[in-house]
Amino acid sequence: MQPFRYHVFVCDQQKPEGAPSCGARGGLAVIEALRREVAARGLESQVQVTACGSLGLCESGPNAVVYPEGTWYCGLTPADAPELVEEHFRHGRPLARLERGDVDQVRAEMAVTREKRLAVMHAREAAGALPDDLNDRIRAFQQSRAILTALELDLFTAIGDGGVAADIAARIHADPRATEMLLHALASLQLVAKRDGVFHNSPAAARHFSAASPHNARPALMHTAALWKNWSTLTECVRAGTSVIHREVDERSSDWTQAFIAAMHRNAVERAVPLVAAVGAQGVRRMLDVGGGSGAYSIAFAAANPELQAYILDLVAVVPLAQRHIDEASLAGRVHTRIGDLRTDHLGEGYDLVLVSAICHMLDEKENAHLIGRCFDALAPGGRLAIQEFILEPDKCAPQSAALFSLNMLVGTRAGASYSEPEYTAWMHAAGFTAIHRVRMPGPAGLIIGTRS
Repeated sequence: MQPFRYHVFVCDQQKPEGAPSCGARGGLAVIEALRREVAARGLESQVQVTACGSLGLCESGPNAVVYPEGTWYCGLTPADAPELVEEHFRHGRPLARLERGDVDQVRAEMAVTREKRLAVMHAREAAGALPDDLNDRIRAFQQSRAILTALELDLFTAIGDGGVAADIAARIHADPRATEMLLHALASLQLVAKRDGVFHNSPAAARHFSAASPHNARPALMHTAALWKNWSTLTECVRAGTSVIHREVDERSSDWTQAFIAAMHRNAVERAVPLVAAVGAQGVRRMLDVGGGSGAYSIAFAAANPELQAYILDLVAVVPLAQRHIDEASLAGRVHTRIGDLRTDHLGEGYDLVLVSAICHMLDEKENAHLIGRCFDALAPGGRLAIQEFILEPDKCAPQSAALFSLNMLVGTRAGASYSEPEYTAWMHAAGFTAIHRVRMPGPAGLIIGTRS
């Protein structure tokens, strides 16, 4: 089978710093450039560009091999992409200046590379060295901390259209020497580029981290910066069995609440359309959004069904933030807010749908059973409860996102955790729900739906 005229494998092998590799020499940039050129010429149905592991010529990369004829290219750069696509993929003429046709020499280079790799592997094994992937995981906090500090300082906004370190330091009211060190670290992470002593934002940083961008994620990511302090207490929390610095949402500062709701809103906007599609909005006249946060899900359900009235229940510090998003969506007449505590306050009654999204992980087992029972009472006959959450598999060892999020609840709540599908099913059965089923969705969160018969 040959679904494409050409299948191009480009090496993007990542190796430890200092070791020659296509990844270190710009393999990813070559892949992206080739894909852009292929798309620009309308050749997507004829040419497939695939990232691959080592092709064995690490000293000569970035490397690529084109099938079906098996043409090898070495030393590619993004600047070569237009000519390569035009000549080889459109006109069928391999690019001679980059082609490797000396088979014996290629095999000899591969043998040398293989011998070097095996020698390093044997030496590391004999020394008991940590595997690279394990060592990278252990030290990953350094990259995270550098980015979070830059966000806390609003460094990417200060960079703007470019600046020298001293000027950028003055804009963020920081030490010039330390600011330059941070900028160099960010440059090593390819979030900043340095040209002739002037620092510039990368395209990704300019889009996602600068106040000048409509897609600025910094307000939401400030919640992640706050989580750093919680996670630094993990050792103490494991000893104590609970958070050692826990405060309820209504006890937090307004800055914390705004960052938290901004983070939840960003996540919810991304997930809202798939959630509405999975749950279904047709036939829903009255909906309760328990702990609805920014209101993104209620807004999405209301947008999907013009007959639907949605009611958001949340704390006094949160409701004004939700109201702002509701007003911006021009849905004040159909999406309503109510101040209340989901743990204790009456939920109402006669709803066709109750949505509990990203709430159960904040509660302990008894609180969840109690909440689900109250949701049952709030539904009209035939009404449905939809729980969107990080859902663990029965052994609680997967998925990784849910297992790690359980630790996030350990360091940040009194007794919260991620829970498994059998636990949610048991709570819903005990409350009287039937037709309970799980819906697997893209992303870290899953969905469990039950019906009040």
